[in-house]
Amino acid sequence: MTTQTPSGFDARRFKALERSGFNRIASRYADGAPLRATLQAALLDAAMLAPGEHVLDLAAGPGLLARDAAHRVLPDGWVLASDIAETMLAEGLRRATLEGLPDLLATACDAEHLAFADGSFDVALLGLGLFIFPDPGKALTELHRVLRPGGRIALSVWSPRDDVPLIARAQDCIARLLPAPKVPRPSVFRLGTTEALEPLLQAAGFSRIEFAPHAFTCRFACADDYWQAFLDLAGGAAEALSRLPEAIQTRLRDEVATELAPHRDGDSYAVAGSVLIATGQRA
Repeated sequence: MTTQTPSGFDARRFKALERSGFNRIASRYADGAPLRATLQAALLDAAMLAPGEHVLDLAAGPGLLARDAAHRVLPDGWVLASDIAETMLAEGLRRATLEGLPDLLATACDAEHLAFADGSFDVALLGLGLFIFPDPGKALTELHRVLRPGGRIALSVWSPRDDVPLIARAQDCIARLLPAPKVPRPSVFRLGTTEALEPLLQAAGFSRIEFAPHAFTCRFACADDYWQAFLDLAGGAAEALSRLPEAIQTRLRDEVATELAPHRDGDSYAVAGSVLIATGQRA
């Protein structure tokens, strides 16, 4: 499994598409939180947050992880949510206020160029975001820099493709109906093994690295619900799909049931997902 980006890949254009896509789906992404509840809890447990700690949640989206983390470090600690998509952050702040967390902090930032001073945080969280970055090693180096000595990182990435039909079935449908892109997107599965992820963490300066898999299952009443849930997670890919002719979008939505057929479970679909959780420490 390679961690390299495809030949001809334009990182700036990719980031702009991701930003636009995630801004588009901010509210729906937040509404889909129950589908990811168990993997979010598993990541927070791995982080071992303590009251009073200062926490950075990178690629925070609408603050799902950040808001749960805040409950573990308040009242003397705080959480800063950071993401490239400012509408995602605004949605997170809105929901935090409704939930009685008006002190949640947020700032829009490129993960590969963090605008924070050295040693600013006790803990860095990164849930299902590292594989999105064009240069994940650079992002990890930046996270190492902004952690204090002894600070901790906890992150999750999608497992290898065969273990994540939750994503793979939608990709299979797209690949069956659409021509291959001239420049492929970096695979969301490219960091899903210890062999791929551990060298990046080590090169960034982290030690005491540990890994744990976390499997979960999502249930969908119909194929359309599954497809919509995929779009609500897909960011730049969803943005690109939204620009297709309406007839093609409708065909994709109609035919995804073919890909989901192996996951039929009674009157609904049960589709598995799996993530790899990694933790480490700055010396």
